[in-house]
Amino acid sequence: MERDEQEPTMSEPTKTKYDRQLRIWGEVGQAALEKASICLLNCGPTGSEALKNLVLGGIGSITLVDGSKVEIGDLGNNFMVDEKSLGESKAKTVCAFLQELNDAVNANFVEENPDYLILSDPSFFSQFTLVIATQLVEDSMVKLDRICREANVMLLFARSYGLTGLVRISVEEHTIIDSKPDHFLDDLRLNNPWPELKRFVETIDLKTPDPVAHKHIPYVVILVKMADEWAKTHSNNLPSTREEKKEFKDLVKSKMVSMDEDNYKEAVEATFKVFAPRGISKEIEEIINDSYAEVGSNSSAFWVMVAALKEFISNEGDGEAPLEGSMPDMTSSTEHYINLQKIYLTKAEADCLSMEQRVKHILAKVGRDPSSISKQTIKSFCKNARKLKVCRYRKVEDEFSNPSVTELHKCLASADYSSAVGFYTLLRAVDRFAATYKKFPGQFDGGDIDEDASLLRTIALSLISEMGCDGYELPEALCSEMCRFGAAELHVVAAFVGGIASQEVIKLITKQFVPMLGTFVFDGIDHNSQSLTL
Repeated sequence: MERDEQEPTMSEPTKTKYDRQLRIWGEVGQAALEKASICLLNCGPTGSEALKNLVLGGIGSITLVDGSKVEIGDLGNNFMVDEKSLGESKAKTVCAFLQELNDAVNANFVEENPDYLILSDPSFFSQFTLVIATQLVEDSMVKLDRICREANVMLLFARSYGLTGLVRISVEEHTIIDSKPDHFLDDLRLNNPWPELKRFVETIDLKTPDPVAHKHIPYVVILVKMADEWAKTHSNNLPSTREEKKEFKDLVKSKMVSMDEDNYKEAVEATFKVFAPRGISKEIEEIINDSYAEVGSNSSAFWVMVAALKEFISNEGDGEAPLEGSMPDMTSSTEHYINLQKIYLTKAEADCLSMEQRVKHILAKVGRDPSSISKQTIKSFCKNARKLKVCRYRKVEDEFSNPSVTELHKCLASADYSSAVGFYTLLRAVDRFAATYKKFPGQFDGGDIDEDASLLRTIALSLISEMGCDGYELPEALCSEMCRFGAAELHVVAAFVGGIASQEVIKLITKQFVPMLGTFVFDGIDHNSQSLTL
């Protein structure tokens, strides 16, 4: 059971310090970051770069886990160590550097091998909000995934290996209220106006003889009237076919009295908003019918509000989600625009109040404090009710032992995805190689790289067969490249992979934007990246 947090208050110096990012995820998102505790496993360049971005962003606390010492090779790929730190603890050195970047962050380090910690002290990870596990081999990934899922700790894997790398999120469920889609239809209800909007529209005459008044009728009014006029002559249906949509546009254009009427031009451009289907999307329908929407005493605030949303849609909403209440800019007289704003805002507030009452009723019914979910949270939920997202991730063990053969074949048939599958397979194959030969392919002193490439290819082909992709010809050149990499972390690739990782961490912690759903694979040879959902 969780208690909802109150709206955060942020000091002016903090607002100034994080001004640019506050414009993206707001004070609520920043407060979530400042409250978060992050654990980084391995302080190589991939992990250091990921954590650097989070420290600069104002993460609450960090704990670095690494049992190795700074070596000569580290000076060439990790900007967070220097010559003075040679022979020193890598965790301590990187921790000190990161602390310098932002003294508001609580920075700690543990000098221990992450693989040993995973085996010997699994409870260690339960204290964190999220674990960033870098450069782990397959066996450790599977074990850590089990530990973090049991402790309800979010987990992100990141790895760079020569000119390739991957990022993968592992969490049982991640729910998002404010998904911030790039493009989303304004919630104007032009195709399904409520009584107050209808009454306002009826007070405005499109045939007014005053040319100035005619030029300043908002397009919302024009389109609601036109949609009503169309429906009366088309069995109460709105335009659906291509021909009907063109005919509807022509109908709107016919109401223009002069060519300089910007409001009618806006109305013509916005006709697609009338053609949009009424009611909720299939995605929202799936969410409200999810088994988690049958809430109990331990349900999260998100699912309690989803349960209330389902009730609202079936009752007050009449098939619709709560109104957002915002309006885009448009050509209009000040009077008309203000009146419309009030109508939309009043409707949104009434919908929010109904949702609030339903949330309280559900909480009381399951034996929880009716005020445990704040009004601000319910208001945010109502505003974003059409944009909710639920992300669920397969266990790493399940993906490795039983990947989706259908998805694999689909990817292998695509020129864009086949190289990503190749690198994904080889990144798993090098771990099996290391488990067998106690070194990664290409790590040798005077050895034969061709021999390693041949051995790696044999392991990779065996793995491909296990994955159900017999017949896939793994390019020999790709195996040779993996051996040429010698398991090296190149800074340029590590910085890119670390940047992707930190971006996904911010999405997970702020619960804003939609995190990637599959395994992100980067191909630095062809400068391509793809996400594989296996």
